[in-house]
Amino acid sequence: MTAPSAPALPADLEAGLKRLKLAAIRRTAPEVLRTAKTQRWTPEEILRTLIDTEIASRDASMTATRLRAAGFPVIKTFDDFDRTASSIPAGTIDYLASGEWITAAENLALIGPAGTGKSHILIACGVTAVHAGMKVRYFTAADLVETLYRGLADNSVGKVIDTLLRADLIICDEMGFAPLDDTGAQLLFRFVAAAYERRSLALASHWAFDQWGRFLPEHTTAVSMLDRLLHHASVVSMLDRLLHHASVVITDGESHRMRQAKTKTGAAPGTP
Repeated sequence: MTAPSAPALPADLEAGLKRLKLAAIRRTAPEVLRTAKTQRWTPEEILRTLIDTEIASRDASMTATRLRAAGFPVIKTFDDFDRTASSIPAGTIDYLASGEWITAAENLALIGPAGTGKSHILIACGVTAVHAGMKVRYFTAADLVETLYRGLADNSVGKVIDTLLRADLIICDEMGFAPLDDTGAQLLFRFVAAAYERRSLALASHWAFDQWGRFLPEHTTAVSMLDRLLHHASVVSMLDRLLHHASVVITDGESHRMRQAKTKTGAAPGTP
């Protein structure tokens, strides 16, 4: 037998709560008041319950808003990360999950073959930061450079960068999937330089640092960029700024996706 619904609030209370934009209290107050009457709650217990309900509702709403603003392609967490299949030490994963490195404005670089959990870790770091009340932005390297490129048309690159750096953590995934031209590389350097010691950057690439010349402009290797940019006192290369106060995590092993596919088809792990 379905229990009868709690009596509605008087119209004046309903209107007052609506005007004050206390939506959660307005929604839950009838049931809370009925429970309070049955269990003989004190006025303080009633007020505390209503306030806690409103706070929890607003926190959840703000978290959902930050998750949407982050632009994650999917939601990944540390809880659903398969640690047993990862080459990353458990202590490193725990440190990344703590978010302390973000608070300290440190950087994170995940380097390793495709399918070894780099994107999962990046997104999990971002989701954890969002739930901790931080602002996060996720980009692929191509999307980040395209965003910076759009500022060239009206000379607003500086404003675009300032807007991006309102986030506490900026994630740049798939670094090196596509080559960069001179302009794209310089825009990326400018962004990294602006973020230096102000915000945390987290990136992932399947190229080791000494192989970044494969996707950077042909005449611009990581070393030559460092040498050239260090000639200017106010500019430091992207690599130098990324690696200063940074955690570099190397992932290795068989692709997680390939292993899952083999499991579904009944093939033994490691079978070509």
